[in-house]
This record gives sequence, C-alpha cells and structure tokens, in this order.
Amino acid sequence: MGAAGGWVVPTMGVEEEFFLVDRRTRAPVPRGPQVIAQAAPLLGEQIQAEFYRCMVEICTQPMLSCADLRAELAGLRATVADAARDAGCLLLASGTPVVPSPGPVPVTDTPRYRRMESRYRVVVDDGASTTCGCHVHIGPLDRPQALAVANQLRPWLPVLQALAVNSPLSSGHETGFAGWRAVQMARWPTVEPAPLLDTAGYEATADALVASGTLLDRRMIYWYARPSEHVPTLEIRIADVNADLDCTVLLAALVRGLCMTLLAEVGEGRPPPRIPPGRLRAAHWRAALLGPTGTGLDPVTGTEVPMRELIDRLLARAEPGLTAAGDTALAHRLLDRHLVLGSGAHRQRVRYRRSGSLRDVVDHMTALTTSASPGAQPADTAGTAVHRGTGRHDTG
Repeated sequence: MGAAGGWVVPTMGVEEEFFLVDRRTRAPVPRGPQVIAQAAPLLGEQIQAEFYRCMVEICTQPMLSCADLRAELAGLRATVADAARDAGCLLLASGTPVVPSPGPVPVTDTPRYRRMESRYRVVVDDGASTTCGCHVHIGPLDRPQALAVANQLRPWLPVLQALAVNSPLSSGHETGFAGWRAVQMARWPTVEPAPLLDTAGYEATADALVASGTLLDRRMIYWYARPSEHVPTLEIRIADVNADLDCTVLLAALVRGLCMTLLAEVGEGRPPPRIPPGRLRAAHWRAALLGPTGTGLDPVTGTEVPMRELIDRLLARAEPGLTAAGDTALAHRLLDRHLVLGSGAHRQRVRYRRSGSLRDVVDHMTALTTSASPGAQPADTAGTAVHRGTGRHDTG
C-alpha cells in the first residue's frame, strides 16, 4: 500500500482471461498448453491455464499506479499474443466466443479441473460456459476488511458490470444481451451477489458449501465480490474481459476508488445497505441485458433509473477514494471516452451490423486486444511507485 494525505492507498491487481481462436476459422481452438509453454519462460506464473484449453489467463503484479498497471497489461497481452501467433492462433478479448467451436471444447487436463468436469457435467458438456472475464483484486486487506467492503459494494456492482459488458455475440448468435457471459456463468453454483457476511458467517457458509457437495472446494466460491483464499485481497468478479485496454484500467481505478471510500465508511461504523436478494439479482440482470445504456435498476430503492445517472452516482461515490489515489482526472477522462465510444458490446454489434461477418468482428477485436503499446500510458495518471507483491492472484 501507499499513503496519500492520510489515506492508505491499496494496490490493484488484474486478471484477464482470453480466448485462443484459430487464425483461419476464428473459432476457439484448444492450444492453451502450447501458448503457455512458449510464454511461461518470459512470464512465469503471470500466465496461467484456464478451465478450458481454448483459454489462457494473464495476471498482473499488484500495482499502485494506473499507468504502471496499464503498461504491464499491455506487455502481458503482447507477449501472449506473440506466443499465440506462433501456435497458429489469435488472442481474443471477448466475454463469449464469437464464432462457434466446430466440436466439443476440451477441458484442461488437471486433476481439479477433471473433478469439476465430472461433478458439473451438465454445465460443462455443451461448452456454453466457455466465457472470459476480468477480475480486479484490491489489497492487501485482511478477511474482516475484505468482507466489510464487499458488504458495502453490493449495490454498486451492477453499475460496474454494465460498464464492462462485452459479450453480445455467442457462438454465432446475437444473444439480445450486452453481457451474455453473466447469463452463462450463472449456471455455476455461487455465481451471484455475495450474501452479507462477517468473518464467522463467511467461514460457516464456505464450510457448508463444500461439505454439502455444492462446491468442490473454496476456490469455487464465485460470488461477485469475494475475499481471496490465497492472497490478502478482495476480488471483484463481475466484468467481461474487454479488448479496449483503457476499459480495464477504468474498471480497476473505479473499483479501487470505490473500495477506498467504502473502507473509510466501514471504519466509521456505517452499516451496509440491506437489499432484497431478488432485487439485487434483477439489477445485475438489467446490467447484463442493457449495459451502460437504457434504464437500470437502483437495487437500494427498487426504482428504475437511467443507467447514465447510476454511473454518475457511482463516480461521485468513488470520488474521495479516486482523489486520494490521484486518479480523479484519469477516471473522468477514461469514463467520458468509454461512454462516447460505447461499450465493448456496442462495438461488437456495430461491427457486425456493418459487415454481417462474425469473422470481421473477431478480426477487429483481436487487433484491438493487442493494439496498446506496452510503453503507452494514459494521461493524468498518478506517478506513484509500483508495489511488487506475490504476482499471482487467486483464480477459480
């Protein structure tokens, strides 16, 4: 952590999952092992296998500076894209595969993944759960802190989800949703808003989920905000992976600013809002359906509100933390840019409407995935130093 004007500024870490798609067909291909074998000598544990062999994951170091976070993500993407190219495939940042796979999607051959495949075969067999997300870690936070912030975050996560939607097309179909990944992921147990829990409640709930057979292990707790089981962080798991790197940086900055603001309120003893679970799920459903346009749902009041107004409220809520971290100008600039250009889902749809070609959508998104120069930095970023931590964040 760093210190700024009496505030303690936590680090940010990002995990991004990507599809590997064939250079000829643009369909997902199971070449993850080859890509990882080539990139691992350069990246070490910052490149990881995912549940399906047509996917890979990159993990940043914990960072204090948005500029450094962006530069590391750009470098990781470029290195993995080079390895993918040598394996005859392209790196695609999309929440769902655009072009359908020609056959069954093989699961990565590890003992844990094979056990998951056996127990949840109805979810795994049709390949519909082949999705790619972006997870943001904030830390270091101990378990009580992480849970307290997660409790306060619940009404804001649908808005963050709406900003990051990037999965309107799935295996050749227009889904009607901006973020279809959320619908597909909900087929797994515990992919839902986190319940209100203190430390004792979390331990009891986690133990019960595993003991009952609902989950294979604690790493399968897939709540939208969860304390990590392996590193002292709070992990936010509501975003689609985005080809536009500045969307990822915006997401990380907003999550950290919001967490800092809420952590200060936790210290003041402010209780979390108590929201009916059905209403909270409805807000997430609306975010997945419409993204950052149209009408959202305020989960606290249950009223329909223009999504743009909810975004403005989130920005205002995060403002104290953003200011303390030196990210206010950056967040405003990147958010304005994002709303002008449109979400990843909007850009996919525009491309598809213009060309009528799924292949063209993939080509556009793969080019955008690696278009950021590793040396490039967004304007107005804070010049704080990098905090080097364990490097490896907690994944499902």
